[in-house]
Amino acid sequence: MASFSQFGSDLYTGKRSYDIVGRRRTWYLVAIIAIVLSLGVPWLRGGYELGIEFTGGSEFTISDVKTTDQTIATDTVESIVPEGIPRVSQLGQHGIRVQTGQLTDRETTEVQDALAKAYGVPDSQVAATFIGATWGADVLAQAIRGLVIFLALAAVVMALYFRTWKMSVSAMVALLHDLLITAGVYGIVGLEVTPAAVIGFLTILGYSLYDTVVVFDKVRENTSQESSRTFTQSVNLAVNQTLVRSINTSVVALLPVAAILFIGSYVLGAGTLRDISLALFIGIIVGTYSTIFIASPMYAHLRENEPKIRQADAKKVQAAAKRQQQVDATADV
Repeated sequence: MASFSQFGSDLYTGKRSYDIVGRRRTWYLVAIIAIVLSLGVPWLRGGYELGIEFTGGSEFTISDVKTTDQTIATDTVESIVPEGIPRVSQLGQHGIRVQTGQLTDRETTEVQDALAKAYGVPDSQVAATFIGATWGADVLAQAIRGLVIFLALAAVVMALYFRTWKMSVSAMVALLHDLLITAGVYGIVGLEVTPAAVIGFLTILGYSLYDTVVVFDKVRENTSQESSRTFTQSVNLAVNQTLVRSINTSVVALLPVAAILFIGSYVLGAGTLRDISLALFIGIIVGTYSTIFIASPMYAHLRENEPKIRQADAKKVQAAAKRQQQVDATADV
């Protein structure tokens, strides 16, 4: 613990430093590759696996089963509706969920009776629910609308708070990076995108934005002070000074999310807890990366070529070179 504290102290004082901003082309390349994979792989797989809430269909929930063998449900549904293509998952320790396309009333009754018989439970323990595609489309439209409004308001607030649109643009690029990669993981792995997952996507944007604002506050503090450092060096120092804090915050945030993910996946079975916690788990990791390696380097990139900053940096470089010459001359004597 002491060594880690010393590590953080060295980063803060500048005794130890990592050239994160100076290697921004590397981070840009990594981000571009990750985004291309996030967009390309799901497209090659045929798109995202949308939940029944978005596509519409019929859902059957079987409770208090003696066996959670999912093939029983698959075979039962396909024997009645061959083209149904059921999606079966376990709910908790003694429950089964079966989702199919839209069924008629007669098919719904037949499937419900057949599932009860196949699992050896009373008909009352097989609940049938129908979800219309129109409702799912409305949910998706509202989610997209909420995302656009959130990004627009966040961009305006950040531009006003930091008094520069370039910080706002850098933060928005980082947020889009987080969203695309988190959603891309769902598409690559073939996970089902549900309303709970969408809520998770929106939640991680708030976390990522909070982390970015903290780092940008330090960036503004460093760049507004008179020092011998260039603008890029001041931004890089701010990233190093907040590096340990960002890592600690992410770890602390990941621990309860990981616990919820474990409970949702292995104790309670597939459901809302798993969907939202998985999105949060992926998003927190990606959001921490984007704050350090995307947002801050991009802000330095956008501002370092401003005439005023270039002129000030040139003077500092010349002064540093002159000081080095004096040191070398003294050493020779």
